[in-house]
Amino acid sequence: MGTAEQREASDGGVAEGWTARRVPEAAGGGVPSQERGAGVPGAQRRPAYRPLWVEEPALRRRMPDPVRTAAVRAVIIIAVTLIQAVVAFLCTLAGSWLAFPMVISSVASTVVATWGVLDVWVTRQVWNQRNGVVSVPSSTARALRRERRAARRQAKAAARERDRIRRRGGAGQLSHS
Repeated sequence: MGTAEQREASDGGVAEGWTARRVPEAAGGGVPSQERGAGVPGAQRRPAYRPLWVEEPALRRRMPDPVRTAAVRAVIIIAVTLIQAVVAFLCTLAGSWLAFPMVISSVASTVVATWGVLDVWVTRQVWNQRNGVVSVPSSTARALRRERRAARRQAKAAARERDRIRRRGGAGQLSHS
């Protein structure tokens, strides 16, 4: 017996999963037929349109353009450095005259790759300083802002209290100094 996969769709049309249903085999050749399956109770037709993928929300925000550019540059430099190191190793094993220049260039490329990684880190820090950091609940910056707001509220309340006492003409004070 053959199986035909059918997609279960929710009310919104988003795929929830796949289930396999048995479809009766056609007479002669064992190939199921749409016309024959339509008349048999329990057999269902396949949907005419099935999207290749379903969009899902991103788990993390996209990196800013300068940071992403620096990261791509660093990955390319690191890939070239690794290729140079492998070629230097193979040339050394083969006893080729190219081994020494490749080792020297691999060392230089390692320095450049380190610079590339530091460039990503510095670019990210500069971006965060210029454009602000996304505050998360455990952020120390958020706690500091909350403390500063509370201190401002207390200072305003104390100033209002002093003004109120002054407007009353000092009534309620024990001494007039």
